[in-house]
Amino acid sequence: MTHKYPSEEQWDALIRRPAIDNSHLFETVQAILDDVKKRGDEAVKEYERKFDQVTLSNLAVSEQEKAEANEQIPADLKEAICIAKTHIEKFHAAQKQELPVVETAPGVRCWQKASAIEKVGLYIPGGTAPLFSTVLMLAVPAKIAGCKEIVLCSPPNNEGKIHPAILFAAGIAGVDAIFKTGGVQAIGAMAYGTESIPHVYKIFGPGNQYVTAAKQWVALKGVAIDMPAGPSEVEVIADETANPVFVAADLLSQAEHGVDSQAILLTSSEKLAEAVEQEIARQLETLPRKAIAEKALANSRIIVLKNREEIIELTNRYAPEHLIIETADYQAIADRITNAGSVFLGHFTPESAGDYASGTNHTLPTNGYAKAYSGVNLDSFIKKITFQQISEDGLKQLGTTIQTMAEHEQLEAHKNAVNVRIN
Repeated sequence: MTHKYPSEEQWDALIRRPAIDNSHLFETVQAILDDVKKRGDEAVKEYERKFDQVTLSNLAVSEQEKAEANEQIPADLKEAICIAKTHIEKFHAAQKQELPVVETAPGVRCWQKASAIEKVGLYIPGGTAPLFSTVLMLAVPAKIAGCKEIVLCSPPNNEGKIHPAILFAAGIAGVDAIFKTGGVQAIGAMAYGTESIPHVYKIFGPGNQYVTAAKQWVALKGVAIDMPAGPSEVEVIADETANPVFVAADLLSQAEHGVDSQAILLTSSEKLAEAVEQEIARQLETLPRKAIAEKALANSRIIVLKNREEIIELTNRYAPEHLIIETADYQAIADRITNAGSVFLGHFTPESAGDYASGTNHTLPTNGYAKAYSGVNLDSFIKKITFQQISEDGLKQLGTTIQTMAEHEQLEAHKNAVNVRIN
């Protein structure tokens, strides 16, 4: 697991993610999506019987089911979800920006208006770990943005029930409608609409490889998605001041996500690397999800590098979804990070804080996409519309520039649209 002082030529091999190729799934996924598009609710219910082993009379979660779920949630979890929601709300509300009207030239005024995406769909996995925290991460900013219709789909258990914590979180976050369906059929239902499930304009949320492939497919057909998704990952940068118990816990907290997750430690301290490896082995034995974490650790690495410069260079090349910097000079390193989804600074900032309750969003770019994508934020639920207004004098001032450019692009009608006004 530990690699000491690899040459730069070896770096790419060491930070290679587990291979993901969803192309072989597209034929299966496309068939399900087409069927849902054609047969609507009937197809969704059929795939629920096939994949989730449940027969549903209604896809929508009823008010009675929501009330029952509310009674099933322990008080301490309710309080925790409400506190987390408050922090997420506070951070995302602060992202609202009022942009000024700009006069780019005399008589030429330009401005931009933020307009919420009217209909959004949230996909919330409900398998080995029901992600009620993701409900908050998606629904809270959608509500702040002003989305008029927030639809949520999550797979039911074999009794036809969605996990009560998901329903509770959806209730306090302002979700408008909740439906009992998962997998490809849920993505298809939100993308195309059925008798019960509304068509939406953008789909958010994580999922397995079939859900990921389905999102990629519908994104080619006129429905936007949040971002390309892959297995979860963390990188930790640590020095001799780091506590190996903390570092090992951070690596394992990511490894337990799934068998294809990845955890990377970069350090220049051989002593720390050795201590962390021993601590991982000790803590692993105590984990309920040990079998999953063990498989993820096969994809993971401890890499000892020569100095801070190499650590920063390799980090920006890897572009981790989560980056934890547990060093004495963490701010100096953070200032030089250009590629990461979300960064956690200091010895007392675990990645799990961002996963749940600090206020930042945990829906982040994976698989190196942090080089080009942001994590989900308020702008993810907004589109920007530009406006311009030109006075008669303004067009006279600007007209020659427009006419010249249109003429050289050989677009005479463009030029004429100015000519007829000026003349």
